[in-house]
Amino acid sequence: MPYADTEAMQLHLDEISRTVARGAHAVLLLDRAGWHTSGQLVVPRNLTLIFLPSRAPELNPVENVWQYLRSNWLSNRVFETYEAIIDAACEAWRNLVAQPRTITSIGLRECAHIGQS
Repeated sequence: MPYADTEAMQLHLDEISRTVARGAHAVLLLDRAGWHTSGQLVVPRNLTLIFLPSRAPELNPVENVWQYLRSNWLSNRVFETYEAIIDAACEAWRNLVAQPRTITSIGLRECAHIGQS
């Protein structure tokens, strides 16, 4: 979607809800972006939203994904057009998706595995 806003978030929640198995319940871990916390959202009954503390990007694993994309494919570049930005971001995402082990390593955090073997 071209925008991250309440309307897009509602569509996202509805789509997730449709894919949850009948009788199951899904939990979404979210930051506190305005479109995640909007009072206008109608959260489907088979979803629960859990919000991370404010100003705690280190708790949000996707922040590491964005950093990896910037560091490896998107930094130190000048984009001539909006379409060039979209193309570069899509190419970076495809590159990352082609590396499942890299995705796993980005998501691993020592603090999440303390006391576990």
